[in-house]
Amino acid sequence: MGLFIAATKVHAFACSEILSRFEQSQPHMGTLARIVIYAPDKEAAVRAANAAFKRIQELEAIFSDYQNDSELNRLCQQAGKGPAPVSPHLFRILVQSQELAVASGGAFDITARPLVNLWRRARRQRAVPNPERVSQALHLTGYQHLKVDANAHTAHLTKPGMLLDLGGIAKGYAADEAIQSLQQAGIESALVALGGDVAVSQAPPGKRGWTIEIATANFQVEPKLKSLLLSNAGVSTSGDAEQFVEIDGVRYSHIIDPRSGMALTGRHSVTVVAKNATRSDALATTVSVMGAKGGIALVNAAPDSAVLLLEDTASGLQVWKSKKWQKLKTVE
Repeated sequence: MGLFIAATKVHAFACSEILSRFEQSQPHMGTLARIVIYAPDKEAAVRAANAAFKRIQELEAIFSDYQNDSELNRLCQQAGKGPAPVSPHLFRILVQSQELAVASGGAFDITARPLVNLWRRARRQRAVPNPERVSQALHLTGYQHLKVDANAHTAHLTKPGMLLDLGGIAKGYAADEAIQSLQQAGIESALVALGGDVAVSQAPPGKRGWTIEIATANFQVEPKLKSLLLSNAGVSTSGDAEQFVEIDGVRYSHIIDPRSGMALTGRHSVTVVAKNATRSDALATTVSVMGAKGGIALVNAAPDSAVLLLEDTASGLQVWKSKKWQKLKTVE
């Protein structure tokens, strides 16, 4: 269990109540899940946080590609055998994934797990996958081969051997669900972080928003970027700061382009702010794959979304911002 830390008490004017800041962390979904909440007392904080962690754990049992008995893996076992019923959570995340797959022309594609598995092995062995094996993996991918039926609440992987990977969206979804759980427990101001994905509800009492630092490590020269002030939003950072491998002098990211089957190369960092963390998580992955031109255009066309893209190029560090990024609140 995580350890709760109570900080300075603050006055919540809206409800005429003194609230204290509490924080707790637990390992979930292959990372450290961190929850910060404002509650009237420790008992209320513990109760609400435990319910939120339980929600995350339940979702991990649905979405995990590591747990053999997860609902996701059970669905994959039905590949090529016809439609299978899915739970509401899995159905919602499949629908949202497919919508972004269509909008991005396949740059976001949850059927890319055969490629992900291939490159995981490549990072362990420090060897680029054989082109023939990449071609074989590509044959088992393609969002067009995942059919989701809204009326029957079923999903169908049309090719035997297809596999799904929700790594580009599941943590954001879980963070949103944890926020919803906290709200149901009466917690109005909260932050939930799962790795590089953060969801926040109302601003802390007396504050303009939650202060979110923009992650720009990974670059030798960092631009002077202000921290963001956010409320009722999601923010996600995607990049190769931690998960990468260098093979024959080339830096390969853990992020795969589902269209080519190849891992991204070079150094980059993408930060997306959206209406929720499900959206920011998926968009951050998508922009990483699409690059500056296509990725910025995709985000500019999306409602309530903004992106900052940093890329280490031959001519130095390049910075791109979407139209809405300039309008975000920042720490003065």
